[in-house]
Amino acid sequence: MSKRDEARNEARGLVGRVEETVDRGATTAEEIHRAIAELPFGTLERLGVLEEAGGEVRRIHDQTVGAIYDLVRDVNHKLAHFAAELVEQRDARPDA
Repeated sequence: MSKRDEARNEARGLVGRVEETVDRGATTAEEIHRAIAELPFGTLERLGVLEEAGGEVRRIHDQTVGAIYDLVRDVNHKLAHFAAELVEQRDARPDA
């Protein structure tokens, strides 16, 4: 394998590892966010403060949190795709 092929494979591997790490980080952050939100929601529900609206408030919160972290993961995938394209373009140059 040539040095150029080795460099290309290393760059592709790095792009993949970064993408995977950001995805795992976003999922972990989402799980933490939901666990922290559970504390006040659970307390308010036990105290009867939220009563009928509690389920709706929790549902809206969950949808919002899910949408935010889905967006983070979507941007991450798009950036990884863009980085992979840059690697390919660099490797396609005759002087690379």
